[in-house]
Amino acid sequence: MSQKTYLAILKGGIWLAFLSFFFVFKQLLFPYITSKQIYFNILIEILTVFWLAFIIKYPEWRPKKPYIAYGWIAFFIAAFISAVHGVDFNMSFWGNIERMLGLFHVFHFLLFYFILITVMREKKDWLVVFNLSVAAAVIISIYSYSVHFSTIGNTAYVSGYLIFNIYFAVLLMTWNKNWIMKALYIIALIIMLPVFWSMKTSGAYVGLGFSVLVMIFLFGILNKNKKVKVYTLSAFLILAIFTAAVFLDKRAGFVRETPVLKQITTLISTNKNTFHTRLFSWLAAYEDFHNHPILGTGYGNFAITFDKFFSPDFYNYTNNETYFDRAHNNIIDIASTTGAAGLLAYLSIWVAVGYYLIDGYKKKKIAINDFVLVVSLLVAYFVQNLAIFDSLVTYVSFMITLAFLNWLHNGEKVEAKNREFNNKEFYSLLGIGIVVFFIMYQYNIKPLKMLVGTINGQMAYAEGDMVQTEADYKQALSYNTVLDRDSRTSYIRLILQNPSLLNSLDRAKAQEILDFGVQLGEANLKYNPRDSLRNMEFAELLNIAANFNYDNRQKFDDYVTRAEKAIDQSIASSPGRVPVYFVKAQIYLTEGKKEEAFNIFKYAISLNENYPDGYCQIARLYLYDKDETDGYQYMDKCLDLGGISTINDSNTLQEASDHYVTEKDWGRLVKIYQQATTLEPKNAKIWADLAQFYLNAGKKNQAKAAALQAAKLDPSLQSAAEQFINSLGL
Repeated sequence: MSQKTYLAILKGGIWLAFLSFFFVFKQLLFPYITSKQIYFNILIEILTVFWLAFIIKYPEWRPKKPYIAYGWIAFFIAAFISAVHGVDFNMSFWGNIERMLGLFHVFHFLLFYFILITVMREKKDWLVVFNLSVAAAVIISIYSYSVHFSTIGNTAYVSGYLIFNIYFAVLLMTWNKNWIMKALYIIALIIMLPVFWSMKTSGAYVGLGFSVLVMIFLFGILNKNKKVKVYTLSAFLILAIFTAAVFLDKRAGFVRETPVLKQITTLISTNKNTFHTRLFSWLAAYEDFHNHPILGTGYGNFAITFDKFFSPDFYNYTNNETYFDRAHNNIIDIASTTGAAGLLAYLSIWVAVGYYLIDGYKKKKIAINDFVLVVSLLVAYFVQNLAIFDSLVTYVSFMITLAFLNWLHNGEKVEAKNREFNNKEFYSLLGIGIVVFFIMYQYNIKPLKMLVGTINGQMAYAEGDMVQTEADYKQALSYNTVLDRDSRTSYIRLILQNPSLLNSLDRAKAQEILDFGVQLGEANLKYNPRDSLRNMEFAELLNIAANFNYDNRQKFDDYVTRAEKAIDQSIASSPGRVPVYFVKAQIYLTEGKKEEAFNIFKYAISLNENYPDGYCQIARLYLYDKDETDGYQYMDKCLDLGGISTINDSNTLQEASDHYVTEKDWGRLVKIYQQATTLEPKNAKIWADLAQFYLNAGKKNQAKAAALQAAKLDPSLQSAAEQFINSLGL
C-alpha cells in the first residue's frame, strides 16, 4: 500500500478512538467501562497491524528519540515483572471488568501513543485531533445537561476528562486568529465548565485551580513585555493571596455567603469523609511498603495491601465502599503495587516530559503559549491524580497530550517516498494480522460474549428464574475467558442475595445450583487464595450450602469445615474488618455453637464501638434467642447509631416495633418504620403508621409526607389522610 493509504488508515483510526467515549451498551456487565475499553482494544489492535507494516515498509516514519516512549516501556517492563512476582498475576495483567486497567489494557494505550507519534507530524493533524476531542467533550457535556446522565459514568472520570478538553479548547483559541473560531471555543468552554463544576470532584477542583495559578505565573515570568509581566504577576499574587485567605478562614462571612466559594471550600476539605477514607488507604500503602520495596505486591494488586492494614476506624467515616482496589493516589498506588522499580520508571516518563518542555522552549521549538498551556495541563492532571486514578478517557487524553509534546519537540515532516508492494510488506500484514486476530478474538470477542451472557443471567434472576440463571451463567462462562472472575463473583452474589429462592426448586436442582456456585468460588480463589472479600463470600456460600444439607451429616460437615477455613483466611487477610466476624458468627450458629457466636459478635463490636452493625446483628440474635433484656439493650444502641438499615428482616422489625410502641419510644419507632418502608415501599399501612409516629415524635412535616404517600398507595385512605393532615395545623 502507498504511504498515503497507510496514513489515511492510521489517522482515521485515531479519529475513531473518540467514538469510544460515547459507548454505553447496557447488555454488558459494567457497561460504562467494558463498552468503551473493548471497542478501543479492538480498534487499536487493527491499527497495530497497519502501523507495524507501515514502519517496516517506511522506516523513515519511525519516531526519532522518543524519550517519553522509552519511559513508558520501562514502566511497562517494571510493572510486568512486578506482576510476575506479585500476589495475583491475573489481576495484574488482565485486570477486572469494573476497571479494565490491567497491563493488557495499558499496553493498548501505549500502542495508541506510538501510533500518534508516528503519524501526527503536522500542525493540521493536531488541529483535527484537538477539534475532535473538544467536539466530543462538548457533545457529552450537552448530553449531561439534557438528561442529567454522562456516557462516561463516574463523576471523577468526567472531571478529569473535561480538564484535558478545557485546556485543548484554550490551546485552539491561541492557535486561531479567526474571531469566529475563537468564539466557538469560548462557547465550548461555557458548555464544559458548568458540567465540570457540577461533578463536584474535589481532586479535579484542586488540580484545575492549581494549574490556573501555575499558568498565570508562567505567563508572567516568561513574558518579555514588562507591562504584561507586571500585570500578570500582580494578578497571580492577588489570586494566590485571595485563595490562601479563603482556605485559611473558611468560616469567614464572605466565604459562606458566596455560593461558589462555599462549594469549593466544602468540597476541598480535610474534614470530608472521603479524605479520611483515602488517608486510610495511603497509610496502608506506607505501612506495607517495607515488605515489598522493590517490586511491590504486583501491578493492580492494591486491594491486598488495603485489606491487610484495614483499620476498624474506617467505619467512623463510611459504612459503604469499604473495599479499595486502588489507593486513590496514582503515585502511592504505583509505589505500593510496583515498588521502587515501577515508581522510578513511571517518574522517568515525567523526567522526559520535563526535558522535552525545557529543551524545546530554550531552543524555540515550543512557543510560549504552547509551553505554558501544556505545563499547566500536565500539572492539573498530575495533581488531580493524587486523589483519583485513571480511566480510558483520561488515559487517551493523556496519551494525546504526551504525543503532542513529542511533536512540539521532535516534530518533523517526512518526505513521501512511495515503494512498491513487496513480499516483505505482504508477509508483515499477513503474519501480524493472524497474531492480532487471535488476540482480538481470544481476549476481546470472547469476553464480550461472556459479558452479554452474564447480563442475561442477571435478567433471568430478576425474574426469579434460578434455573435459567444457572444456564445463562454456564453459557457465559463456557467461553473460558481471562475476565471470568467478575462474572463468577456476580453469580455467587445472586445466591447470597436471596438463598430462599432455592427452596422453591427441586432439591437436586437446587443442589446443582449451589455446587456450581461453589465451583466458581474455588476457581476465583485460585487467583489469590488470600483474597479477603472472595474468601468471605465463599464462606457465606458454603454456609448456605451447609444449611441446605442440614439433614445430610456428611455433606453438612464438609461444607461447614470448608466455610470455617475460608472465613478464617478472610479474617487473617483483613483482621480489622468487622463484617467478616459476622459471617463467622453465622457459621457458628449453623453449627449450633450459640455461645461462640455471641462472643464473636461482642469481639466485632469491640473493634469499633461506634460501628452500629455489630449491635444490630447481636440484637437480632438475642431476640431470636428470646433474651429481650440483652436484645433491646443492643437494639437501642443499634438505633441510636443509625444502623437499623442492616436489619433486612421484617419479623425482627415487627417484634422491635411492638416493643417500642409499648415503651412509647417514638424516636426509635420512626427509625424502625423508616427502614420498614424500604423493605416494603408499597405497603400503605406502614406509611400510615409512620405518619403517626412522626407526629408523636414532633415531626409534623415528615408526618404529612408519610400520610400523603399512604394515600397515594391506597386511595381508600385519602379521607383519613386529609383529616390527619388538617389536624397537623400546617
